[in-house]
This record gives sequence, C-alpha cells and structure tokens, in this order.
Amino acid sequence: MKALRALLAAIVDYAGLFPPAALDMPAAVRNYAAYRASDDAWMLGRFVVPVSRLDEFRAAHEHLGDSSQPPWRLSALLGQDVREDLRAISAFNRRARGHVLIDTVEGRLATETAMREARELAGADLAIFAELPPQPDSEPLIGAAGRTGVHVKLRTGGVTRAAFPSAEQVVQFMRACIDRGVRFKCTAGLHHPLTGEYRLTYQPTSEVGPMFGFLNVLLTAAAMLQGASDADARRMLGERRVAALSSSDEALRWEDTRLDADVVERLRDDFAAAFGSCSFTEPLEGLRELALLSPA
Repeated sequence: MKALRALLAAIVDYAGLFPPAALDMPAAVRNYAAYRASDDAWMLGRFVVPVSRLDEFRAAHEHLGDSSQPPWRLSALLGQDVREDLRAISAFNRRARGHVLIDTVEGRLATETAMREARELAGADLAIFAELPPQPDSEPLIGAAGRTGVHVKLRTGGVTRAAFPSAEQVVQFMRACIDRGVRFKCTAGLHHPLTGEYRLTYQPTSEVGPMFGFLNVLLTAAAMLQGASDADARRMLGERRVAALSSSDEALRWEDTRLDADVVERLRDDFAAAFGSCSFTEPLEGLRELALLSPA
C-alpha cells in the first residue's frame, strides 16, 4: 500500500468548524488533538480556522494543554481586510512560540492584483491559496496565480446541489493547474473515496445528491499528469465502480491506467496539496469499507 500512502499522506485538512459538521471550537480542537495522536495521523493535514477566530483557537488549545512536538500546523482563512489579517497571523505565530504554526493562508483573491498584493504582504514563509470564484473558465485566474507565486483552491461541493461544480469544471481547473504548474487544493464535498450519491448534510432529512470522490479527484489528476485526455478525465472523475481501483506497493491502477509511485509523488509534490473536509473520520471509514486501509 506504499503508493496509496504516498497519495494520501497529510491529505485531509481538518475543517470541523465548517458545515455540515459546524462544531464549536473546543470540540474541533479536541478532535484534531485526538486525530494527531491516532494511528491515522499520517493522513492528517492542517487545522483550518478563520483568522477572525484565532483568539478562540488559542484559548481552546491552551486549555487542552498540548505542548507536544511537532507543532500544530494551521491554515488560516483570510477575511475582507487581507493586510490586517496577515498582521494578526504574524502576531499569532510570534506568540505561539513553535507550539502552533500558521504556515498556510486561504482567501478569496479574485484578481491578479489581489493575489500579487497578498503575496507581497505575506512574505516568503506563508503559502497562499486563492479561492477562485465560480465561473465557466478559471484558466485566466490560474495563470495569474502562476505569475504571482500563489496557489489556487477549488470549492468542490457544499450543503446544496448548486454548490457542486460540474465534472467539466473540475477537469478544466485541474488541466489549467497542470499546464501552468500551479498547486491546488480542493474543499468541501469530498468526504467519500468514490463518486456517488450521498446525503449532503448529516441531517436525516438531508437532500441526496452526487458528490465527487476524493480518490476520483486525486487519481484523475494523476492520470492527467501522465497524459490522459480531458474526455478520459471526465469519465474517471465520474467512475463509481470499486472494481476500477486497485492498489499495490509499486502503483495504483485507475480504470485501465497504471499510476506508478513516481507519478503519484509528483502529483503531491507539485500539484495536489490537500483537500479540506469537516470530517476526518468519514474519509478513513470510506477507505476501510473499500478494504484499502486496515480496520481501526
């Protein structure tokens, strides 16, 4: 399973504060601490928190009394005042003294000017992900991100059907990132390994709708990196059959495409940074149901 671990290492940025989980800060912080201490910690990425709630986070984290190493890594969501938020992040990092580190920021930076200004203000130590606005063609803004040294973020779902992009939009986004050499992350709607029909929230009466699988997204991107056409990529993104996937130490196979470990490593190193999820346990449970992970 070495190839699968290479694909999924530190892949889940934990966003328990956000819908549909929408936990309070103490609960989300306790969850993240428990995940860090578990055998599944290898799949855990950053804790996602709005800059406006950093004081809440600090209080919950200090109450937890966790001074273990390595430090917690945070991805902070910028608000409207990017300059002020970046100042707050700098002050937070100084005060945290290595126990917690914000090393990534995410914000709605919808123009090249906004991306450039954020990049200049942030300095070299912060990775920046610009969440792109919904639009038919994201290639111009992805090109702008490449020119300004900013990464990009795609919203891949939400709590309503309207929040989900089409397969064509996702493939177009990933193609532009690959062509332009831009790293990306996805957020929302990727709780399950394989594409399928799932409840959009945790409510018993929730609407059911099609959701992309995180394995579909990652493996399709790897196949595109290896030369798959957009038409093949759209088909792979919609694949729902468990039988389409197999894994060994040396490679992953997605449909008829073999993805060797070097392609998987290149995907993670150069392109697919992470995906945000309000649940860490759901992705794990889904992988175990597919017998891709050992039982807990």
